[in-house]
Amino acid sequence: MNEKKKLIILTGPTAVGKSALSVALAKRVGGEIISADSMQIYRYMDIGSAKIKKEEMQQIPHHLIDVLMPDEEFNVFRFQEMAKAAMNGIYDRKHIPIVVGGTGFYIQALLYDINFSEEKDHTGIRIRLEQEAEQHGNEFLHERLKAVDPESAESIHANNRKRMIRALEFYELNGYPISTHNQTERQKESPYAFCYFVLNDDREKLYQKIDLRVDAMLAEGLVEEVRKLREMGYHRQMVSMQGLGYKEILDYLDNKCSLEEAVYLIKRDTRHFAKRQLTWFRRERNVIWVNKPEFQHDDSRILNFMEKHLSKINL
Repeated sequence: MNEKKKLIILTGPTAVGKSALSVALAKRVGGEIISADSMQIYRYMDIGSAKIKKEEMQQIPHHLIDVLMPDEEFNVFRFQEMAKAAMNGIYDRKHIPIVVGGTGFYIQALLYDINFSEEKDHTGIRIRLEQEAEQHGNEFLHERLKAVDPESAESIHANNRKRMIRALEFYELNGYPISTHNQTERQKESPYAFCYFVLNDDREKLYQKIDLRVDAMLAEGLVEEVRKLREMGYHRQMVSMQGLGYKEILDYLDNKCSLEEAVYLIKRDTRHFAKRQLTWFRRERNVIWVNKPEFQHDDSRILNFMEKHLSKINL
């Protein structure tokens, strides 16, 4: 019987400190990093996505960062496909893939090899739902989703039009909720021997770090980054430009709000996003929680703890 291939996952809410820890972990285990982030995949979107800088990578190979243009489609199917291709190369080099990022749905899809074959493109339904969203707004779609699939409505924010449409499209095509389908798929056994670490911190400390990070983004030139993207022809209808930090600065540039209001919204909505991320990870099975206060926020102690768990999968 073939031995399962090894896989490490390091996730957690935004701003918790995944990037630096993942580089230190990769150095210890001979790993290469695969980004599970829906924004860092895009070129020119560096500041608002809190993209890891070249010098911070410390020569550790990083995959799925800076590979798509902002007008290209990136979704869970594409992530699954690209991540698997990256993993094959990493295994060929006798290294260990470390999946790092906060997009829980992407991680789940990869870890359990979730099958999306029932969700092939049905353009007619999708176009109609997109038109309805344009006409009646996101809240209208969210209310409809609540009626047919309350579980999905709870986990999908009303601003995430793409995922709402996908969930409604699935329901129309199959007559049952996508949350039921995902639940069934989630019960599958993973094809990997894995350790799934969730890094966390005290809520107040995490929220403080989020606020400081947003302030740093502004100081680094977030407004200029968004202005430049707009000048390059990228607009708010694109999924990439609906990302946190981008849509709010677009509103400021379009004189729909003051810079102060935009910054307030980015901070507030990022805190809400972190809360939703934690809710997602608490529902996942076989996760190892790494609560930073228990290690006095000392990365070397955290790494030692992780290595003990990794020894269980012979790493």
